[in-house]
Amino acid sequence: MWVVRVFSLALKLTKNRYFLVTSETAGVSRRVFSRVSCFSSPVHFANGETRYMSSEPKRLCTENMTVTKIGTHNGTFHCDEVLACFFLRQLPEYSDGEIIRTRDPAQLAECDIVVDVGGEFDPKRHRYDHHQRTFSDTFNSLCPEKPWLTKLSSAGLVYLHFGRRVLSQLTQLKEDDRQLEVLYDKLYENFVEEVDAVDNGISQYDGEARYSISTTLSARVSHLNPRWNSTDQDTEEGFKKALKMVGEEFLDRLDFYKSSWLPAREVVEEAVKKRHQIDPSGEVLLFSQGGCPWKEHLFALEEQLHVETPIKFVLYPDQNGQWRVQCVPAGLNTFQNRLSLPEEWRGVRDEALSELSGIKGCIFVHAGGFIGGNKTQEGAMEMARRTLQAAAQSPANGNS
Repeated sequence: MWVVRVFSLALKLTKNRYFLVTSETAGVSRRVFSRVSCFSSPVHFANGETRYMSSEPKRLCTENMTVTKIGTHNGTFHCDEVLACFFLRQLPEYSDGEIIRTRDPAQLAECDIVVDVGGEFDPKRHRYDHHQRTFSDTFNSLCPEKPWLTKLSSAGLVYLHFGRRVLSQLTQLKEDDRQLEVLYDKLYENFVEEVDAVDNGISQYDGEARYSISTTLSARVSHLNPRWNSTDQDTEEGFKKALKMVGEEFLDRLDFYKSSWLPAREVVEEAVKKRHQIDPSGEVLLFSQGGCPWKEHLFALEEQLHVETPIKFVLYPDQNGQWRVQCVPAGLNTFQNRLSLPEEWRGVRDEALSELSGIKGCIFVHAGGFIGGNKTQEGAMEMARRTLQAAAQSPANGNS
C-alpha cells in the first residue's frame, strides 16, 4: 500500500536537519565541516602486494561545499511562507538548505531562492514575493488552464511552480502521471488556496459572517508567534514548530487524497464508463461495494467525460448484503434530487411496498424519496427502472 513519506518530513523537521538563520546570525552560522582523519588497515593480495584501505566509510570532500539557502522574512511569521518553506524542503536541491529569516537585501541577494519577502516575483531568479503593489497574479492568470482566481501568496506561488515535483517526491508518482495531476489540483483547491486567501485578506463571501472560525491552519500558525506582551519576542522556536505542524498537516491531507479519495474516484469513473452495461438508459450506476464516497466524483466526471444524459440513480450493497437505490442530488449542497423515487412509494415498507410497486423484495422507500432498499440487486435495479419509466411518461412526476 502506498504510504506518504510522513517521516521524511519528521525527520527533516528535527533540529538536527533544520538550519534556521536570522539576520543577526546569518554571517556566522554557516555549516562548518571539519576534516576527518581516515584510518587505514592493510589488505594483503594473492600476489604478495599489500595495500592500505580505509576502515572508515568513504566521505565526500565537504570543505568547499556550499549550503543552499532559502530566504524568507524574519519577525512575525505566517502560514504562507511556512508552507512555502516546507514545500521547498521536500525537493532534493533544498532539502538540506539553511532557512535564512531576514529582511536584509544583501543577505537575501545571497539566497538561492527567496519567498514572501524582497518585493519581487521572478521565477527565473527564484524570487517569489507577492506583497509588491504591482502583483495581482492568480493560478488562472499564470496557468490559464486552471480555474482558481484567488490572489496567490508565497505558498501558492511556490506550489504553482514546484508543486508537481513536490508531490512526485512524496508519492513516487511521475510528474506526467494523470493521478498526480488530479492530486495537484485537489490539494491546491482544498489546502493551499485557503492559505493564499487568508494571507491576502480575501473573504469567502460578501457580508458579515454569522460566526467566527478560529481554528484554521493559518490561525494556528499565527498563535505560535510570541504574544504581544511577552518579554521574549524570539520567533525562531515558533517558526520551527509551525514548519513541523504545517508539514504534518499537508502530508496527512495528501495521504487521505492519495489512499482514499483517489481510489474512490477510480471506482466512480469505472462505474460511469460501464453504465450502459448496467442499464441501456445510461442513467444508473452500480457499485459492487458500499461505502464509496461518490457524489463529488460523479459531478466532476460527468463534466470531464462529457456525459450527455445526467445519471439519476446509484445502486450499491449495504452492510447487511441488501441493496440500496439512491437518487443523485441536483448538486453537492442540495437535498433536491435529479429524480426522486415515486411519491406513492415513500414511507411504505416491506410487503406493502412490494405489492404497491409490483417489485419483489422491497424493503423501504424513505419518506423524502431520496433512497430505497431491496433484498436483491435485481430488485433495486427494477425500482430505478420503474422510476425512470414513470418519469418518461410524466416528467412532472419526479424532480423534488
